Amino acid sequence: MTPVELSRTVLWAVRRAVDEGELHVPVPERAVVTAPGPGGRGDYATNVALQLARPAGQPPRDVAEILQAHLRTADGVADVVVTGPGFLNISLRDAASTAVVEEILGRGRRYGHAVGARGGIRQFQAAHEVRAVVLADALGRILRSQGASVRVGCETRPAPEWEAVLGVRLDTHGKLVFPEPPVVEVRPVPAASDPLRLGRDAARWALLHPAAHDRPRIADEHLVQRESNPLFRVRYAHARTRALSRNAADLGFDAEPGDVGHDVRHDVRHDGRHHLTVLLADHPRVLAQAAAHYAPDRLARHLVTVADAVLPLLPAVLPRGAEKPSAAHRARLALAEAAGTVLAGGLSLLGIDAPDHL
Repeated sequence: MTPVELSRTVLWAVRRAVDEGELHVPVPERAVVTAPGPGGRGDYATNVALQLARPAGQPPRDVAEILQAHLRTADGVADVVVTGPGFLNISLRDAASTAVVEEILGRGRRYGHAVGARGGIRQFQAAHEVRAVVLADALGRILRSQGASVRVGCETRPAPEWEAVLGVRLDTHGKLVFPEPPVVEVRPVPAASDPLRLGRDAARWALLHPAAHDRPRIADEHLVQRESNPLFRVRYAHARTRALSRNAADLGFDAEPGDVGHDVRHDVRHDGRHHLTVLLADHPRVLAQAAAHYAPDRLARHLVTVADAVLPLLPAVLPRGAEKPSAAHRARLALAEAAGTVLAGGLSLLGIDAPDHL
């Protein structure tokens, strides 16, 4: 179950409560579901009860308990717990988690991409500055993944090395003159120094990982292969998932979505696996938000979070010693491959390579 589908389920619970006379409120158009905050539980949380409390004329916790009863009967929902002033914390069944992995493996790197054209035409014009041009290029890639038709240009012809080294691909050079739709000017805080010496991948990450209003750091820290480097963690996590697939093939088994089980030796916990699945299910929403807010940095930060969530689970994927591959091993491999797919697809939208070997 994706966050979008769970949002619809929450709205269904509100409608049920209204239809049965338990709540007298207009049903909202949308219900926001997010990862649980501090003190939260489960896979997702929503504050819809707090939003409905005033129009319902009831305390938020009373509204939450009404919705809790309906949500517990919904398909794919394992449990619902009310915390704090009235937050609904929702745990999903294993079948829902398995469906997310199946969808990712089925769609590959296009998981999270829109199906068909949508979003109309967008026009971006970058200032003649390296960060602006790279940002405009990334925006074009992300918005096209969401079904938009995009035209990306620069005020004047970009420096040849921006295209040769950084992989920038623009649709036109010179000022965009089409009146409709309006042209969006791309003018982030410029880089303080030339990023070309970092090479394509590290330079693009250095320019895209910070928000557009933050000044990027152009430093060798983006090249070091250690945990302090977020780009390294993302690419390393992807490479580890690919290595596990090769090693599993050597052992004679492949991925099959299902229950990953519990491995005390490697500390594979229910909450860690579910946290990763929630992040993977949230990938389509992150892409949509990165496109809507013209913010590739949202995608970059999401990839770091996915990498940090998958790395602790990888040691339990392969059987050890005389242990035979089990259904749990195949399910863990499927979860790892799904995470690697999301990491590779996200990096490609940022114009960054995801190598199978590091």
